[in-house]
Amino acid sequence: MSEPRSRRREPNAPRRNANSPRRATNSGRSSGSSGGSNSRSANGFGAGSGGSGDSSENASGNIGSNSNIREAVSTPTLFAALGVSSRVDAGLANAGFAAPFAIQTEAIPVALTGVDVCGRARTGSGKTLAFGVPMIDRATRDSQKAKPNKPRGVVLVPTRELAVQVTDVLSPIAQHCDVRVVAIYGGAARDKQVEQLVRGVEIIIATPLRLIDLMKNGEADLSDVEMIVLDEADRMADEGFMPQVEWVLRHITKEHQTMLFSATLDGQVATLVKRYMKTPHEVSIDAPTDTVGTMRHLFLGVHHMDKNRVIAAMARAGGQTVVFCDTKRTCDKVADDLAGLGEKVSALHGDMAQGARERSLRKFAQGELKILVCTDVAARGIDIDDVGIVVHYVPPLEVKTYLHRSGRTARAGKDGWAVTLAEYNQHTTCRIIQRGLKLDAQAPIEVFSNDKRLADLGSFLKTS
Repeated sequence: MSEPRSRRREPNAPRRNANSPRRATNSGRSSGSSGGSNSRSANGFGAGSGGSGDSSENASGNIGSNSNIREAVSTPTLFAALGVSSRVDAGLANAGFAAPFAIQTEAIPVALTGVDVCGRARTGSGKTLAFGVPMIDRATRDSQKAKPNKPRGVVLVPTRELAVQVTDVLSPIAQHCDVRVVAIYGGAARDKQVEQLVRGVEIIIATPLRLIDLMKNGEADLSDVEMIVLDEADRMADEGFMPQVEWVLRHITKEHQTMLFSATLDGQVATLVKRYMKTPHEVSIDAPTDTVGTMRHLFLGVHHMDKNRVIAAMARAGGQTVVFCDTKRTCDKVADDLAGLGEKVSALHGDMAQGARERSLRKFAQGELKILVCTDVAARGIDIDDVGIVVHYVPPLEVKTYLHRSGRTARAGKDGWAVTLAEYNQHTTCRIIQRGLKLDAQAPIEVFSNDKRLADLGSFLKTS
C-alpha cells in the first residue's frame, strides 16, 4: 500500500510507485542459511519485520547509537584546555572523548566566544564535535531551560541519516549535562517529534523540510534560537536546499551565533556566508580536495560481469564495506547479486521506507551486515568508525562526489581504502579524479575476482 499523500517527504526520498514490486534478495542462498527462503533475512527485512515494519512511522531515530561505543575516560580531558566548562568536559569524558582532532582544536575555542564560525575540514575529521561541544557548553552556562516548542539551538543537515547520526554523537554528552537533543526529520513519526518539542528541547538536529513543516504549523518556534549551525552546507547546496535553508535563517530573529561547517566552501555556500554571517572567523584545516591522511586510494580495472565478485572478495578480508552506486535500481541489483554470493548485505536508498533504512544502518553499525550498497542519500549519514572499504561502483564524474563518498572510511584516525572500479571505457574518468586529488597518475590495475591480492589491498600498492 502506498503511503498517504498527506505525509510529507524530504526531497531526497522520492515517492515509490505503489504498483512496482519490492525487489527481494534471495538471502537463502547465503552460506549457513537453512532452506531456500526469499525472506531477505540477511538484509534486515526477514520474518517479523515485514509489512508494517517498513512503515516510515516505525522509524526509530536510532541508526547507530551503539555502533561507536567508547569507554569512559578520566577527567580532565584535553578538551578542557580549549575552554569548555568542567561540566561539559565531564560529559565528553563519560562519552569516551579524550582528545580533540585538529578541526575541534581550532574551532571550539573560537566558537565558545560567541562569534560566527565558518569551518572547513576533511570529510571524517570530526566536525560534529567542533560545533556540538560549543552548543552544549552554551546551553549549560545558565539555568534557563528551553520553553515548549522553542529550541535554543538548531543544526540543519541535508539528510535524515545525518540528522540521526549527529544526534547519536551529541546525545551522550548532552544527557550528562542535562541538555536535551532531538532529531527532527521526515519519514519518522511526526507526532512523536511534536511531543518532544512540546516538552522542551534545547537543541534540535533537523532536515530543512520537516522543520519548515513544523514551523508553518506552529509546532516549532525559532524566536528563542541563540545558535544556528549549517552542517554539510555544500551538500545542501548541491541538493537544492538553499531556498529552504535561507527561509529558516530569515525566521531566526533573536541575536544569535551562526556556525557553518562543511568539507568545501565555494559557490552558493560562499554566497550564504556573505549574506547571513557577520564577519565569520574562518577555520580551514585542509584544502577542499584533501582526504583523510589514513585513506588510501586504489583504482582497479574490472570486467562488468566480474564486478560483484571482486567486491565480495575485498569485503571478506577488508572488513565492513560501503558500495556507492549511481541509481537505486543498480543498488538493488548489486545487493541481490552479493547476497547470492553468500554475503550479508543490504541496499540503502531513497525508495526504501525510513524504518527500513534505519534498520539497515543499525544492523550495519552493529556488524550484522558486512556490506551496505548505497546511493548518495547515505553519503553524509554513515558515521561508523569501522568502515574499512568504500567502493565506487563506477568512477564518480566529480571529485567532490568522490570525496563525499570516500569520507565514510578512514574516520577517527583509522585506516581505510577508497576503491574505484573502472571498466575499459572509464579510465579517463579515473585520471580526472587522480588529477583533482593531486594523486600520481596511474592506469587502473587490471584484476579478476580470483586475484589473491584482493585479500590484502596493500599488496596492490607494493606491486604496482
